Amino acid sequence: MFKPLSLYVGLRYTAAKRRNHFISFISLTSMIGLMLGVAVLIIVLSVMNGFDRELKQRILGMVPHAVIRGDEVLEDWQRVDRIATEHASVIAAAPFVQGQGMVTGGGNVRGILLNGVLPEEERAVSIIEDHMIEGELGNLKPGEFGIIVGKLMAASLRLQIGDKVTVVMPEATVTPAGVLPRLKRFTVKGVFSVGAELDGNYTLVHMADAATLMRTGGKAHGVRLLLDDLFKAPRVAREVAQDMSGRFLVSDWTRTHGNLFQAIRMEKTMIGLLLMFIVAVAAFNIVSTLVMVVTDKKADIAILRTMGATPGRIMRIFIVQGAVIGIVGTLVGMTLGVLGAMNISSFISWLEAVLGHQFLSADVYFISYLPSHLQWQDVFIITGAGLAMSLLATIYPAWRASRVDPAEALRYE
Repeated sequence: MFKPLSLYVGLRYTAAKRRNHFISFISLTSMIGLMLGVAVLIIVLSVMNGFDRELKQRILGMVPHAVIRGDEVLEDWQRVDRIATEHASVIAAAPFVQGQGMVTGGGNVRGILLNGVLPEEERAVSIIEDHMIEGELGNLKPGEFGIIVGKLMAASLRLQIGDKVTVVMPEATVTPAGVLPRLKRFTVKGVFSVGAELDGNYTLVHMADAATLMRTGGKAHGVRLLLDDLFKAPRVAREVAQDMSGRFLVSDWTRTHGNLFQAIRMEKTMIGLLLMFIVAVAAFNIVSTLVMVVTDKKADIAILRTMGATPGRIMRIFIVQGAVIGIVGTLVGMTLGVLGAMNISSFISWLEAVLGHQFLSADVYFISYLPSHLQWQDVFIITGAGLAMSLLATIYPAWRASRVDPAEALRYE
């Protein structure tokens, strides 16, 4: 069977047991280093992708993509809602009344973001209905002063369905008895969990009850929009406001949560570059391996040259040998990385259960678990970069081998 000489000899050199065990050790460590570098890079980038995806789906599933507001209140939110939904990029719109305050219950106090919504409208623009663990959004009825709280808040205030809580607003009310804070008793109608910090401070009440508490005269503070593309939010919000006569204030998620996603994107880029240096170091360890192999094989090179092997063929022999180390290390690392990225979330959950310790506390982090989202584009880029650096590392040692002088090499043999 025909076998190219360069490929045949290169593979024989790779598989052969060397007299110099140090060279074998360096070859093995180069392969293992490349394998671990590629695997860790794929896993870490998958975790970063997972955080990015979960924040988009969960946090931006709860907070508005874009908001149209009036100066203080929106006089005719029905008109704004109707005009907004006519825009091609707007999937749905819903009115809201929003304010900040405190809630007291179970002997504890917690700051909240109070959102007055219409349940039938809110279902179209929020993921809240899909993350209810007790009760349902439809339990909010006008005049009943019901409230839906997050899982963390319910745990902190020791709340259950049917419990009473007191909502205190920062506005004061002047009465014959003096200046008193504005407060109202609410009944817990439901508990949700989206696995983010919103579980600790986000609450929902019926818009009519919120309007009564905040004295908006039955009017909404604004209309929130759900868009088909998150990254169109600034442009779409401006276009919707321009379609309506009057003065409106527009905002979008890039102003409220944009810094968080930019930080994740920057961290992913910087971590990717730092870990790529680990892959580069492992790949260029192949240089030292092949340089020592060339020194060890000078007599063999000289014999091949005397038998008619050209310098180009000698170069190809050692390129093949270095490429085998690089290809095996990169492909094994890619396989381990893909398997690790697909199972890292369940492994961490199992480890937390075994140790009885939660690594990502929802009180500290935006997400209370370790997400992972494997993107094949990242896998192909990392694998391609590993292979390219491995092949590049073989060029200099192979060139050194091709420059060996047969007479000088065989003089002391």
